[in-house]
Amino acid sequence: MVLLDGFHALKHALRFGADVRMVVAEDPDGVLKLAEELAPDVREAVAGLVRQAPLAGLVARVHPTRVAALAVRPDPAAGRAALERLPRSAPVVLLDNPRNLGNVGAVVRLAAGFGATGVVTRGDLDPWHPNVVRAGAGLHYATTVDRVTLDTLPPGPLYALDPEGEDIRALTLPDDAVLAFGSERQGLSAELRDRADQLVSLPMRPQVSSYNLATSVAMTLFHWGGPPAQ
Repeated sequence: MVLLDGFHALKHALRFGADVRMVVAEDPDGVLKLAEELAPDVREAVAGLVRQAPLAGLVARVHPTRVAALAVRPDPAAGRAALERLPRSAPVVLLDNPRNLGNVGAVVRLAAGFGATGVVTRGDLDPWHPNVVRAGAGLHYATTVDRVTLDTLPPGPLYALDPEGEDIRALTLPDDAVLAFGSERQGLSAELRDRADQLVSLPMRPQVSSYNLATSVAMTLFHWGGPPAQ
């Protein structure tokens, strides 16, 4: 089961087909009012699920919207099939040994917004950790989120972000690319860097050491193109 902490996480999970089993709130009527104001499309679903309960004993930190829910985690086999399916219409984002849970959640949120095929992590961090889901505002259900090893990377040309790479402005990123980003402190691991088909750099002023991980992902996905214009 996955903890959905706060109304926005619940809203997005419902919008993208999550199997939500339980919703608890200190003030169910207040939650329904939030749904009417912010997400009338899910109000009926919330109304059928929400029950009154004190949250302080159920979650480590009560979200300002004072609602929490439990949902079934998506089938890993189905997620893996989506990552491996070719041709793809959007890249996969690969985070190489990330360390910050909030950064990973922010990347999931970006990937969902840009319509990326998925976000995969390499290393010991669980991309479905409750703090990652919280930072991702429930948008794990809008894309594929999984953990991989060097031997189970999704197929496709590997574009690795590295200061020594070619300026991204001179490149066109293909839809089936795997876009790899190093950890916040160490950058890309040597073994992943060696596997890259193309090293790519982001424009940056001299003496500025780096961008935040989520910022780097946002810049790269924006250069790729993103969802079709409305």
